[in-house]
Amino acid sequence: MSSTLPPRGSDLPLLLLLGFRALIDDVHAELAEAGHAGFRPLHGVTFKAIGDGVTASELGRRLGVSKQAAGKTIEGLEREGYVERVADPEDARSKIIRLTSRGVDVQQQAFKVMADLRARWAERLGEERMAAIEEALREMTADRETRFDIPGWFNG
Repeated sequence: MSSTLPPRGSDLPLLLLLGFRALIDDVHAELAEAGHAGFRPLHGVTFKAIGDGVTASELGRRLGVSKQAAGKTIEGLEREGYVERVADPEDARSKIIRLTSRGVDVQQQAFKVMADLRARWAERLGEERMAAIEEALREMTADRETRFDIPGWFNG
């Protein structure tokens, strides 16, 4: 067994992931209590990637997965009543995936829960520390584009 200690900061990615996981798990626990037990973390990322509407091909690109994998996710969200496919006004051969009113509702509930969780964290850490964490993360990621390809990225 090696007695060499890991360099300072080597656990930073894990700490950031654990913080992310804690927030997301808490959001989904509260959404489940509110009647959205089938809503998963992947669905939240998918909602962000859908935005105001997107084709299945574009959704796959945004998520970093195949069109087929995106299609399976879309089918599951359709079954739950969160998304719908509508005719693309610019291409009769294509469909646009967009959130339904149920999808918008769960998204708004998730936003509220996140705001409540942030307030709980700020209560525990202090508002100044919480704001400093947020500002530092914004500063360190300012040159990065917002990406939703977490599913494809995790799978390599």
